[in-house]
Amino acid sequence: MLGNSLYGKRKRPADAALKFLINAAAALTVTVLAGILLYILVNGLPYVSWTFLSTAYSETDESLKGILPMLINTMYIVGITLLISAPIGISTAIYLTQYAKQGRFVKAIRFTTEVLSGIPSILFGLFGYTVFCILFRLQTSILAGCLTMSITVLPTIIRTTEEALLSVPDAYKEGAMALGAGKLRVVMGMVLPCALPGVLTAVILAMGRIVGESAALLFTSGLSYNMPRGFFRQIFASGRTLTLHLYQTAREASSPDAMHIAFATAAVLLILVFLLNRIAELFSRALRKG
Repeated sequence: MLGNSLYGKRKRPADAALKFLINAAAALTVTVLAGILLYILVNGLPYVSWTFLSTAYSETDESLKGILPMLINTMYIVGITLLISAPIGISTAIYLTQYAKQGRFVKAIRFTTEVLSGIPSILFGLFGYTVFCILFRLQTSILAGCLTMSITVLPTIIRTTEEALLSVPDAYKEGAMALGAGKLRVVMGMVLPCALPGVLTAVILAMGRIVGESAALLFTSGLSYNMPRGFFRQIFASGRTLTLHLYQTAREASSPDAMHIAFATAAVLLILVFLLNRIAELFSRALRKG
């Protein structure tokens, strides 16, 4: 009788309507996303070639419309920003979850990181321009852009890593400590490896934010499209990324090939984001097996 009373009832119209709305919202989201991706790829891929990927760019020379400097600058900013922000963000999350006494101070830090994650990126750009470019006299440079982006993605890394560390069962830590392991050994040998997928998710999210950022870098890294000449010389020089190049070329309505270059750059940007995420996923799987 109990089984019949629980499972023999007919579905209520409200439940069916809610299920339909959920499925429709999911289908609409996937359709819009697929439409945007297809639109960009269809309009951009025909203009992507090896010459486009391997040559420099010039606003005056029609034979030089490549994106190689922008590709290199993008990799510079992604790599250097993650080298700065990832250790700081992960270490902060470890301190907040494993060492800090849970009280007002920790709550204040978490509230601050949540506020920072919601600040428009253009405000980070203004801050970076004022502090790094003018006060620290770095001018508009790759290094100034990396420092600005490190502050921009730090809240994402901290909060996502925190959630990953908090998801590790306390029984793991208690068992390790019961066997005589020290606090540092428990955290580095037990908690952090268990939370590694979540930590890598934080890095992937930060990577996507860096690659797709334009407003903050517009004020700090500049719009130069010169070919890099040495690692250390380049990080102190101005350089536009792929997103800035896309923004700048799309504004050149007078040029007949401007939109073709913009769509081709957008297609390369999508492929680059996919490849970086795929590499991070493969790295995560390798660490799990190891």
